[in-house]
Amino acid sequence: MKTLLLLIFTFTFYFYSVQGQNILTPEKIESPIQKKYSGKIIFLGKSISLEDVKEDDILSSATFQEDKNLSIHAFFDNSLVNYLHQLEPTFTTEKLLKNGNYQFSFYVDGKLIYKENLNTGAGTAESKKLKTTFRIPLISNNNEDSWGRYLWMRFYLIHDGIDALASGNHILKIEIRPYLKTTSIQSGPIIAEGEISIIVPQKNISEQQISVQPIQSNSGWNISNEKYDQEIIRNLNRKIAEERFKNITSIVAVKNGKLLLEEYFNNSGRDSLQDTRSVGKSFSSALMGIAIKEKYIKSEDQNLKAFYNLEQFKNYSPKKDSVTIKSLLTMSSGFDGNDQDNDSPGNEENMYPTDNWVKFALDVPMTTNTIGKNWNYFTSGVVITGDILDKSVPKGLENYADKKLFKALGITNYKWQFTPQNKPSLAGGLRMRSLDFAKFGQLYKNNGIWNGKTILDKTWVQKTFTNYFPDSSDFEGYGYLFWRKVYKVGNQSFEAYQSNGNGGNKIIIFTHIPLVIVITATAYNKPYGHSQADKMVEQYLLPALQ
Repeated sequence: MKTLLLLIFTFTFYFYSVQGQNILTPEKIESPIQKKYSGKIIFLGKSISLEDVKEDDILSSATFQEDKNLSIHAFFDNSLVNYLHQLEPTFTTEKLLKNGNYQFSFYVDGKLIYKENLNTGAGTAESKKLKTTFRIPLISNNNEDSWGRYLWMRFYLIHDGIDALASGNHILKIEIRPYLKTTSIQSGPIIAEGEISIIVPQKNISEQQISVQPIQSNSGWNISNEKYDQEIIRNLNRKIAEERFKNITSIVAVKNGKLLLEEYFNNSGRDSLQDTRSVGKSFSSALMGIAIKEKYIKSEDQNLKAFYNLEQFKNYSPKKDSVTIKSLLTMSSGFDGNDQDNDSPGNEENMYPTDNWVKFALDVPMTTNTIGKNWNYFTSGVVITGDILDKSVPKGLENYADKKLFKALGITNYKWQFTPQNKPSLAGGLRMRSLDFAKFGQLYKNNGIWNGKTILDKTWVQKTFTNYFPDSSDFEGYGYLFWRKVYKVGNQSFEAYQSNGNGGNKIIIFTHIPLVIVITATAYNKPYGHSQADKMVEQYLLPALQ
């Protein structure tokens, strides 16, 4: 027996020595191109498989255009799992895959612009175990699906790559390392690197595109005479015209209750009804406040059992009876609904194909979370608030909203998105003019008063602009269907509560300065939508206007 164990030990030692301490046997490296460029990254101007790559296909320089293909082939001398195994020899293959992946570093002209530890879900497990090469598109004119495109977007559009690659000649370099998260992040040595000379053409931008747009007559607002830094706004307009801020359709700013800035882009105009997606959720909060003020609903502390026989819905538990309106407004209802989790049963994408959104929402099971304590973005819960309003106010929600909110603010041109029951959807999709979204924001800045009339109680505004999750490390806070956000300019911090919608849409109400800003955009489902809007506020709008 001892002899057998000794033989096994000797064979194992020999095997790992021969394999260079590999935990798995990688694929054989047989391609001449891969052998030549092992440890390198090559750049290509078209989608092409490894088998078909020829020397003439490899780019040393390229004219950069956002609608032209740019992809890379990376060549390694081992598979990712084996590199990770070198970082932590005690981990199993499964644990290595769960905790590690490739680390990308992007340099422009020798300066590190962006480093990312690629999400462990990017790429297939099988390829990480065996493959010693991969191809990813960075830019694809046929929308080729790949984690590489989103990695490029994060470098280029979120983390200032677009500014580093200003017009002129540049060197773009990419380095790839393995990384592993144990008690901390460990990264290994470079396993592939490559660079390309990039020529970025100068875009022809007219003076009209850069100029601050004058506010035309009949805006419905008093016009501000306050001074602001027009040169900063011109620089912002230039970046929008150059598409360095993308898909922006309008910017409106109101200071001390008067219209200070009104600008439109990309074929949008004053009368355009902007599709701001989840910005519409905040209107549910306002309408709930009005209904409580007028005593059609007792308070936001009422439970769902006051409005529904919940035992008639699926996944009933007594805990559902205790869900409050307030917990729906603060996204902390305890339902197993999380729009940021594709596997969540209450994810909004599961709701839209159904023929009854309210039933879908009330069918969602409960979690063990304490109601009012754990935040999860739950669109279907906002649909419930709309249904409660529709049941409670005279003549239904659509008529009530028109009379008590929109007409009160002088808003006459708007469009709802409707549920399958033909009721206004408070999940989002409410469209109106940018100037009218600004009225909604200014209503809150006025503590609920518009033209001398109280539309919302001041106490409701205060409750709405309270951070109910001050200890969260994931975000800066949340009120009654408004996000808390702290913008930073130099050493100054500016707190705001804001309506956010997919694409980078925002109504921003600053709490300590007399400023309301509306940004509308159509960067739907793009990773840069919100980050570029935040950058516009911090780097341009606040420095120019406040």
